[in-house]
Amino acid sequence: MDKLSRRGLLTGAGAVVAAGTFGLPTATARNLSPTALPTTKRFKMSATTNEFFRSQPLHDATVMQSFAFDTPNNRLFAAQVRGGSVSNGGDLTLTRLDFAGNELGYMYLTGFGHAVSIGAEASGSTTYIWTETDVDTTNGRGRQICRFPWQSGKTLTTASVTKWKPVSNGTIFTPATDQRFGRLGVRYALADGMHINVYSLAAARAGDFSTVLASFKQPALTPGIDFQGWTLYGSYAYFWEGEAYPGEPDETKANSKLWCYDINAGEIVDSFLTLAGKSLTYREAEGMAVYGSTDATARLYFGFASGVTGARRANLFYRNTLV
Repeated sequence: MDKLSRRGLLTGAGAVVAAGTFGLPTATARNLSPTALPTTKRFKMSATTNEFFRSQPLHDATVMQSFAFDTPNNRLFAAQVRGGSVSNGGDLTLTRLDFAGNELGYMYLTGFGHAVSIGAEASGSTTYIWTETDVDTTNGRGRQICRFPWQSGKTLTTASVTKWKPVSNGTIFTPATDQRFGRLGVRYALADGMHINVYSLAAARAGDFSTVLASFKQPALTPGIDFQGWTLYGSYAYFWEGEAYPGEPDETKANSKLWCYDINAGEIVDSFLTLAGKSLTYREAEGMAVYGSTDATARLYFGFASGVTGARRANLFYRNTLV
């Protein structure tokens, strides 16, 4: 969960800010993009819920924080805080899963962050993972982003990866990949709240963040509810929020909500309070990602952690209606 969101980092939909390290002009519009993204279809938030898998264990017994798909290679990866790690130490576990939720491998990341969001990118038969890194131990969040090849059984430290800080005065960085449209999103905090920049994925993997395709301040979502994930697809950004049930399943306490933001218009255009997985014990919203190389195959996935302490489980559901 992204507990920092409850303390005001997500509030506000419009302000004058300077976005990016490389001199993007300030603007008063909610979307601070110098140019509009080509308009695409968007996922319908109230569309039929489809279950992908339910109650699957990850490599560690902690809560799943996020996940990502390598679409060309049909691979799925999930991230969680490493079991037994020091609080705010930033130690993560990545698990590779098949599409039934069975473990196929794992990696350890030492001193990286909290993994509110991760990304995946195919390069031939190799999957590259995008994560935050260089943990700030005062809050457990990454101060930079990085990209590295998946290597099952490998342990990485922050010293063993190439790191970037795309926004010089930003903090609390998390990445998300839009493989369909070849873009990288970077979410980060400024003094007035959370912001998102969109870059070319090809340029970003070469370390070039000089061209910002779009930049906007994250809009206000539900006050007092934890932010749990985000992703990009075309000209839209998607947000996911929700908190765990306090005890046994109780759908009257469900507060997990999907949000769709039109980057070009600079406004929320759709939202939906979902009861997907309402019978799960604990049921905490965790993680969001897109799979698919065409509109016909595209799916917007959203996840839940479930189970009891010491035996948490991962659950994925999806929408596949585009409008």
